[in-house]
Order: sequence, then structure tokens, then C-alpha cells
Amino acid sequence: MPIRRVIAVLASLLVGAATLVAVPTEAMAAPNFKAPFPCGQRWTYSHHSAEVRRALDFVRADGGVTNGTPVLASAGGTAHRYSQPSGAGNYIAIEHGGGWKTYYFHLSAYSVADGAQVSQGQQIGVTGATGNTTGPHIHYEQLYNGVGQDIVINGSGLAYPGSYNQYFLTSDNGCGSQPGKPFNTWGSGVRVRSDAYLSSPVVATLGGPTAVRVLCQKQGDTVNAEGYTNNWWAKLASPAGFVSNIYIDDPNAVLPGVPVC
Repeated sequence: MPIRRVIAVLASLLVGAATLVAVPTEAMAAPNFKAPFPCGQRWTYSHHSAEVRRALDFVRADGGVTNGTPVLASAGGTAHRYSQPSGAGNYIAIEHGGGWKTYYFHLSAYSVADGAQVSQGQQIGVTGATGNTTGPHIHYEQLYNGVGQDIVINGSGLAYPGSYNQYFLTSDNGCGSQPGKPFNTWGSGVRVRSDAYLSSPVVATLGGPTAVRVLCQKQGDTVNAEGYTNNWWAKLASPAGFVSNIYIDDPNAVLPGVPVC
């Protein structure tokens, strides 16, 4: 084979080899993370300087009760369940791909199976105070390749205050996919029951005006409160249970646009 032909073949092979071993060097972009709590809820947050990673702790600031509020996946991925009684308590880690992961600590209960595929806005647990903590809250982290990152929600970085009620975040997580019609409640200490009867167990208490979504309504026990009388009850998506229509902020005894259960 002529020398020039040999050189051309070798050059071609070298170029092909270079093409085969070429790898991208750009890191995978982070998911568009959203708040880890339900649509329309307003929470405040703080950071403890002793934290190993760049965590933020969230508690409700809209009059609702932190304990028992659903915890939502801030982005889709694979959820894994863990328990650390001396520290994080019951917690979930979601692998989002490309080295990204989020943590949700101190859950009172899990809402998904270990290894489940979850979507953004899906409930993965219930806010609680398990593990080493002084009270109910969502301890939330974003990590890249195992390293804690400054938390970014909807593309904007959050502040890191040393105490609550300096900064607030209203969630838009799941707003487009949540079932039910949105309403606000009014009053304080409103009890949510497992069914539309005064004898039914209380499953949650709304500390003040709260954004809720009503799935349907039905007749039950008659309630007399705040100068009103009503025997219609609203079934809430979260917290899951029934509340008297008296406490739904709407002038109608039977809520318009809400089906009968």
C-alpha cells in the first residue's frame, strides 16, 4: 500500500477514535424545583447555622397547622424511604437524575412505597416531628452529586434567615393538577372530621384561614356555629376529611360548582 494511503487510513482511524471517546463536560441542569408543600399554602422558613448541609426548615404561616400537612415532591424521580430515629426521623430521598437529589425529613408518615416513581406535586409523606426535632416542620434539602446546594425554587434562590417570619414562600406546586375546587376557610380551630358527622373522629384542625380544595359535598349532621345553621359538609382533598360548609368562605349553604359525594 502506498505510504500516502497508509497515512490517510491512520489519520482516519485516529479521528474516529477521538470521536468515540469524546464526552460532554457540561453538568446536567437542575430540575425546576417547586415548594415541597401544597398549592396556595404560604410557609416561612429558616436555616440553622449548625446544619451540615444547606438545608431550610419550613413551617406554615397562613393560619394552617404544620403538623399533618402533606409533603409534596418538588420534582419527579425515584423516592426512597429511610428512618433515622436519632436524627432525620422518617424521611424520603428523591433521586431526580443527573446527580440531583432532594431530602424531606421528620415525616409523621410515608405516602409512597420505597422505590416508587413519583411526579412533581405528588404527595410523598405527611409533615411531622419524628427524629431529633423540637416541633413539626419540613426539613428540606437539594443536593448535587451528594453536596448540599443553596435551595432554588422556580429558578430563584431562597434567602437563609436565622429565624422564621422574615421570609415567606407561597407554593405553586401541583396547582395545575390538584383535584377539587379551590376555596378558603375562615375562623380558627376548625375541626376536620373523617366523615360528615359530629361523632366522627377529628383528623386535623385548621388553626386559621386556610386554602383548601373541595372534592365534593354531602349532607350530614346539622351544625350550629357563628350564627349559622347548615347540614352540608365539604370533603377536602387535604387534609383529607370533612368540614362543615359553614366554615367554607362562600355565602351559599350548598357550595356552587361542587358535586354531591
